[in-house]
Amino acid sequence: MSYSKEITVSKSGVPKIALVALAAVFVFGLFVVGYDQGHLFSVVFGEQAFADLYIHELTHDMRHAAGFPCH
Repeated sequence: MSYSKEITVSKSGVPKIALVALAAVFVFGLFVVGYDQGHLFSVVFGEQAFADLYIHELTHDMRHAAGFPCH
């Protein structure tokens, strides 16, 4: 008579590093869409980035759709 054994491994849940990475992406995206007024590009372009507002103009409609007042 032969016997077979079945090994079942079940993992439930999401890895914590994936949750941390997702939270970091969310926070960065929230900053870019909602609060950036030239801060990201000021590292490269200096004070001119605060006058040009590249990211603000690219995400302008998304800001209003998300409920962020910007002007």
